[in-house]
Amino acid sequence: EVQKLNQQLEEKNGEIQQMINQPPYEKEREILRLQKSLAEREKAQATSDVLCRSLTDETHQLQRKLASTAEMCQHLAKCLEEKQRKEKGNLDDQIPTGRSNQVLCFFKLLDNETSLQALICNLQDENRMLKQKVAHV
Repeated sequence: EVQKLNQQLEEKNGEIQQMINQPPYEKEREILRLQKSLAEREKAQATSDVLCRSLTDETHQLQRKLASTAEMCQHLAKCLEEKQRKEKGNLDDQIPTGRSNQVLCFFKLLDNETSLQALICNLQDENRMLKQKVAHV
């Protein structure tokens, strides 16, 4: 281990001696190359910082959208439950006047449920997509 470190130290000393022995224009060329490399790294770092900030902002925005969508889904689910309770209560309170009235009420209830279920499915899909975007970000 010590021998390996000594060998690396000798190599570094050799590189330093080589730099010292170089003509001045070679030293200047190396300095310019290093400065250019540093400038490129600083530019890359600045770009990375801007992208990170942008992604952070987008993440927060998506989280807010997700929260509002989840809240809307809960509200719609409560509304659906209340509507179903009311319709069930109305169906129980009605005096059956004939088979056609019962069939009509059933289809009306089924149609309302179907449209609400479709809306809930759409919102759940949107919610899932937003979650995937947040996870991706």
